[in-house]
Amino acid sequence: MTLRHERRGPDAPKRLVIFLHGYGANAADLIGLADPLTPHMPDTAFLAPDAPESCNGAPGGFQWFPIPWIDGSSEEDSMAGMDRAVDELNVWLASVMADEGVGAADTILFGFSQGTMMALHVGPRRPEALAGIVGFSGRLLSPDTLEEEATSKPPVLLVHGDADEVVPIQSLPHAVEALEAAGFERVFAHVMKGTGHGIAPDGLQVALAFMRDVFDIE
Repeated sequence: MTLRHERRGPDAPKRLVIFLHGYGANAADLIGLADPLTPHMPDTAFLAPDAPESCNGAPGGFQWFPIPWIDGSSEEDSMAGMDRAVDELNVWLASVMADEGVGAADTILFGFSQGTMMALHVGPRRPEALAGIVGFSGRLLSPDTLEEEATSKPPVLLVHGDADEVVPIQSLPHAVEALEAAGFERVFAHVMKGTGHGIAPDGLQVALAFMRDVFDIE
């Protein structure tokens, strides 16, 4: 199946930013970020897909894969769900890039929470290198296999609130350390002071600066 998505931006973009939402949310959760970013990112289209599975307990919400300590699923269910989501996201990304006429080198994955987990897992394992990966309030899954499985090592920005009550702030340095150990040469981090599980204005400003840099926007 193809993932339903929302889109903002010009009809013939030069660049793409793909928002990947968190557990229990949907495409509408992040697509609004296009509004403050658009004036500073010309010729850029913003897309946000719904994750492939409905999320129990979150009407209208979706999940990339089950989370055992939240929904009572098994580890096997979680791993199987993630494998399916990775496959579906990769198929959708290939389709969207072809439809938009924009290659991986001009595409950024921008994740939040579980969407960050997907972005950090899928991005480095795709056949063509992305322009970059932005991850808010998430964690790096399978760090022990990253070096072996990564086919590219794009620039990465990780942003996290130091008062995050859902995904501990310790996930940030753990991910940075693992990425650098796997050979990623451009890994950046920003801590949002006094911020919980969300995106604060200072974090979005840092993300904007990172995206303009990797896109080489003057």
